[in-house]
Amino acid sequence: MAVTAKDPKVAVLAASRSLNPHPEKVTDEVFLASPFCDPRDVVQVKYEMVRRVRVDKVPVARAARAFGYCRQAFYEIAAALDLGGPGALVSGKPGPKGPVKLTAPVMDHIDAWLAADIALTSKEIAEKVAGEFGFTVHPRSVERALSRRREPETAGEDEPISRCCPGR
Repeated sequence: MAVTAKDPKVAVLAASRSLNPHPEKVTDEVFLASPFCDPRDVVQVKYEMVRRVRVDKVPVARAARAFGYCRQAFYEIAAALDLGGPGALVSGKPGPKGPVKLTAPVMDHIDAWLAADIALTSKEIAEKVAGEFGFTVHPRSVERALSRRREPETAGEDEPISRCCPGR
């Protein structure tokens, strides 16, 4: 199956983080013979790999190799599928998953400092963080972290129950 830059399916798969970076590694004959199956769709490739082992009783090592993965990856993929269904087979968002410097314990200290002195500026807080924890943070990072921490976790009573269906 040819991958072209103008193929709209490639754009959709890439936008949804479901584009298989190595579709050429998929060599499973049953998968490739089906007009429904697309080796560019990594979610479909992973799902079919697990299905071939569990339903068609293909050995794990052979199925993993035929779908372009190693045995260890098969077990990780199968566990993700069991825990989260097919949606768990989509690659996660790249990059850090949370704060690196202004972690919860650091923010707890900042909250305590602010409770003791409400007039502290973000620059002063950044200086206190550097002095106490030994790393630098930008004052704007402190401001953003404080605003995220103060955001309500749930919608208030005045918020509509459903944002997608107004009037409900």
